[in-house]
Amino acid sequence: MINKLAAPCNIVVFGGNGDLAIRKLLPAMYYLHRDGHLSDCTRILGASRSNLSREDYLDLVRKGLDQFVPETYRDEETWQAFAKRIDYVAVDATDESSFANLAQALGSEFSDQTTVYYLSTSSRFFGSICLGLKANNLVLPNSRVVIEKPIGTDYASSCVINDAVGQAFEENNIYRIDHYLGKETVQNLLALRFANALFEPVWTNAHIDNVQITVAESVGVEGRWSYYDDSGALRDMVQNHLLQLLCLVAMGVPVNLDEDAVRAEKIKVLKSLKLMKPEEVTENAIRAQYNAGVAEGKEVPGYKDEEGGRPDSSTETFVAIRADIHNWRWRGVPFYLRTGKRLPSRFSEIVIEFKDVPHSIFPRSSNLMSNKLVIRLQPEESIQLFMMNKVPGLSEGMKVHPVTLDLSQPDHTPQDRVPEAYERLIFDVICGNSTLFVHRNEVEAAWKWCDAILEGWQSQSIPPHTYMAGSWGPQAAFELVAKSGRSWHESQ
Repeated sequence: MINKLAAPCNIVVFGGNGDLAIRKLLPAMYYLHRDGHLSDCTRILGASRSNLSREDYLDLVRKGLDQFVPETYRDEETWQAFAKRIDYVAVDATDESSFANLAQALGSEFSDQTTVYYLSTSSRFFGSICLGLKANNLVLPNSRVVIEKPIGTDYASSCVINDAVGQAFEENNIYRIDHYLGKETVQNLLALRFANALFEPVWTNAHIDNVQITVAESVGVEGRWSYYDDSGALRDMVQNHLLQLLCLVAMGVPVNLDEDAVRAEKIKVLKSLKLMKPEEVTENAIRAQYNAGVAEGKEVPGYKDEEGGRPDSSTETFVAIRADIHNWRWRGVPFYLRTGKRLPSRFSEIVIEFKDVPHSIFPRSSNLMSNKLVIRLQPEESIQLFMMNKVPGLSEGMKVHPVTLDLSQPDHTPQDRVPEAYERLIFDVICGNSTLFVHRNEVEAAWKWCDAILEGWQSQSIPPHTYMAGSWGPQAAFELVAKSGRSWHESQ
């Protein structure tokens, strides 16, 4: 639980009337307010190019809270107090002169406390917003900026964006957010590894056979066909979410939990990822696009037939990749990454599969299985260890079967609510704790690895595989792991 009061600050949300702000950011701030973690002097300003009155914006925020915050946590008194913090200002990200409106809204006293600028916009506006803030003297030593993924579309474009943001803000005041890192179970992975003598000694290629990271989505592009077609699954999910999870699994032991120590270990992992040659991409990076099928009990169109779709698109909606880390700890251990849209269910999980015992002394009928540590991130959060145990009874011989050891947190009462990911991360920004945020070096190292795959797909001129909506992807994704005698973990 978050158990302290943040210092007074101004929180300015660019794109404040957008989907992310209404669905995630403002509900997270509402929780922080409700649970007593925001100073009485903290203000929240929504900012966008729309000409909205404060009353119009409050109405939009209220509707969002009614939709995305359970009724258990809503009451009129709390809303009225929260609403007093909120204001709205019209700012055009492409017009430096319009930032004068924001300066006026913040007032001359804004320099006395921290100001957090949250850029909930397309990354193409990050540079112009930051330069507009600087030109209007709205960037001070105690100012911080939060930027969302994806940062650019490749290594070169990410450098352009980072350079522009860096012209206005020092690196230690730039918070590149990946909400997966704010999930309680992801943070618990660090505790599991580094607070228990049981796991870290076997967290090497001597004992681990393979690692699987899956982020599955049951929805399609949800009316954002044009946006998604410019990115695809690799840019949208692998370059950030999946590689960040890979880093937390594969990183070495940091000297402490300070942001610099943790980031240093993550960067080592990213720099150890083996860059694929074009001919290796075909074998180790499967891309696919969904066709029409049945998802969540109803017929759905194929990707190209979605609203706004084009018949000539080759953008991938599914990716399965074998990644290899070339260092002493992980050499020879495949990391399988998988993500896609229109899959049978929505879930995210990390599976650590340990090697088989060297020699089984039990009957073949025991169905001996490898130990697995399964970390489920969504929709529910859980940690389970799959082990072998004796079958009870007087049967002939000693037979064993798989059982599950539940390492999850105990059930929480409504009074002991686990903070949402964005809630934790916004609180950390206010407090100046960047441990769970991504350094520029991480972004660029991840893009270099992904660029090699993108270039391989382009140079090979091979169209994406296809899969039926509502299935677990193309046959090639299963063959990717099967050719080494392995299979995807089936816990869905």
